[in-house]
Amino acid sequence: MKRKLNATLFAGAAIVVLLVLLALAAPWIAPYEPNAVSTANILAPPGLKHWAGTDELGRDILSRVLHGARPSLAVAFGIVAIGVVLGVPIGAFCGLVGGWLDAAAMRLVELVMALPGLVIALALTAALGPSLINLAIALGLLSVPFYVRMARGQALALRERAYVKAARVMGASTSFIVRRHMLPNMAASLVVLVSINLSGAVLAASTLSFIGLGAQPPTAEWGALVNSGQTYILEQWWYPMVPGLAVLIAALGFNLLGDGLRDWLDPKEAP
Repeated sequence: MKRKLNATLFAGAAIVVLLVLLALAAPWIAPYEPNAVSTANILAPPGLKHWAGTDELGRDILSRVLHGARPSLAVAFGIVAIGVVLGVPIGAFCGLVGGWLDAAAMRLVELVMALPGLVIALALTAALGPSLINLAIALGLLSVPFYVRMARGQALALRERAYVKAARVMGASTSFIVRRHMLPNMAASLVVLVSINLSGAVLAASTLSFIGLGAQPPTAEWGALVNSGQTYILEQWWYPMVPGLAVLIAALGFNLLGDGLRDWLDPKEAP
């Protein structure tokens, strides 16, 4: 049955694809080197020479925002990848097996999810040391329980399907059933969840970078750029506004993509 693509999905996909292309092409399309200092252009306002103005060292803000798209998006994708790779197989396995293992895993998941996520992320990142890699690891580990719960819920429904019961009767191993039957059939729900969670990952990574636990100078990263520009927000408004808009657009794009995919993949919306 052919599904009709909706405007939300188109808008979200367009924004995400554009951001990824800009991040990949940043070294070629950025007008200046991101760390090139120019003392003659310190805190210059937006103009023909510097479209988004310059910072306190005379560096071109547009160039730094374009180059900052790479670490910002890479960290967001890394956070979600860690959550998916660790959480989905565990949740599918627990939902299929059930029993005491499932009960114990769910109590642990509920315990972790009851804790304030940002506080735990701050503690983990501070313990590992401020860097983008450690930031991605800390936030990725915190996202695992959400994927465990999602995959477990899907597995509880799928394990009652005839093909899963038939596979068990034929002696198929639990790992085979998870790989062959569980994971492929929960792919649609997983794609929607990943798209929406990417929005939260961008915001969380930018937040920790904003307070100094992510990208370190002189690395250009959206959250770190907003932090650097907050001192000048009243007079040199363009400095924090441009990277802040980049964070906003990225979060909006992933949210629209997730909402559009959810509507598109919803069986009730099928003609």
